[in-house]
Amino acid sequence: MTQGEPNTATRSSRSASDRAGESGDGPSRRGRRATAEPLAASWSPERRGSTGGKQGKRGFVATYGWRLYAVPLLIAVTVLVAVQTAKDRSTPADASGATNTAGTVNPVADGSNGPPDVTERPSAPVDLNIPTAELPNGGPYTQAGTGQWHVVPGSGQKVGTGPKLYTYTVDVEDGIDPTVIGGDDTFARLVEQTLDDPRGWTGLGEISVQRVGADFPNPSFRISLTTPNTIHREDLCGYSIKYESSCYRSSAHRVMINLARWSRGAVAFDGDMLSYRQYAINHEVGHAFRNGHVGCPQAGALAPVMMQQSFGVANNYVAQLNKAAGNPDPVKADGLVCKPNAWPNPQARPAG
Repeated sequence: MTQGEPNTATRSSRSASDRAGESGDGPSRRGRRATAEPLAASWSPERRGSTGGKQGKRGFVATYGWRLYAVPLLIAVTVLVAVQTAKDRSTPADASGATNTAGTVNPVADGSNGPPDVTERPSAPVDLNIPTAELPNGGPYTQAGTGQWHVVPGSGQKVGTGPKLYTYTVDVEDGIDPTVIGGDDTFARLVEQTLDDPRGWTGLGEISVQRVGADFPNPSFRISLTTPNTIHREDLCGYSIKYESSCYRSSAHRVMINLARWSRGAVAFDGDMLSYRQYAINHEVGHAFRNGHVGCPQAGALAPVMMQQSFGVANNYVAQLNKAAGNPDPVKADGLVCKPNAWPNPQARPAG
C-alpha cells in the first residue's frame, strides 16, 4: 500500500454506506445523520447495510410509521388556520358580528331572521261618503306668488273639428318655484296634451282649440298655474269654501289652476296625480265653454267632469259644502256617489 492510498477495509465500508444512502432507505446521504432526525428513532447502520432494499423500506416505515401521515396533515391544518386568520383581519366585524362594509347592511344576509326595520302599509280604499275636500299630504309648493303671470313660450296646431275655435295661452305665475312643477314646459305640455286628447272637449265634435303664444292678440282664455294666496283673492277666485280649489274668472278670461292641488291632488283620486291634473284642466276649461257644476247622476257611475271632484264625488258632501258657502249649485243631497273621472268624453279612445 502506497502512502496516501486509502485502506481497503475503509473503502469497502464507505462504498456500502454510500449505496445504502443512495437507495433512499436512510435518513441521510453518505452515512451522516440528518440534523432533523428524531432523537428517539432507532438508527443502526450495520443492520441497515446488511438487510437489502426491501427490508430497508419496511424498516423505514416501521421506524417512522405515524409520522409519515401526521406531518402532511399538520402542514395542511397550519395553512388553513393561517388563511382564516388573514381573512378575519381583513374584514372586521361590528359588535353584532355582522360584517361592516362602509356602514351598509345587506337586508337579505344581515338580520333576515329578525323583525323588519320598517314595513309597508297596505292601501285602504277611500270612503267617498265621508268628507273628502281636505288637501292630501304631499310635497311642498309655493304658497304665494307675485300675482302676475308670464306666458310659457310655444304654440300648436288647431285640434278638433268643431266650428267654433277657442285659442289659449299657457301661463305660470311669477314667483313659483320651477322645481315644484318640473319646469314651465312640463306644465304647458300636459295642458296641451289634455286638450288635444279625444277624450277631452274636442272629441265631442262641437269645438276646436289651439294653443297660441304671447304675441297672439286676445286669446279666448289663458290657462294659468297660480299660487293659493293669489287664487284666494276676492277679485279672482275667492275663498268661500275653505278648501283649496281652482276656478275660471270670466271677467279676466283666465282659467286658474291651484298650485296646491296641482302638487297634492284630491282625496277622491286616491293618489292618481295624472288623472287629477287632467280633471282639473278639463273641469276649469269646461267653465270657459260655459258649463256649470253638476252632481253625480247615478250611483257607481263615472262622475261628470263638471262635478266638483276636488271636494269629492258624493252628492251629499258636495251639496253640504255649497250650501254652507251660499253657492247656488244644483247638486242635491240624494246620497248618490260616483267614481272619479277626468274626461268629458271618457268613452272615446285615448290619444296615441
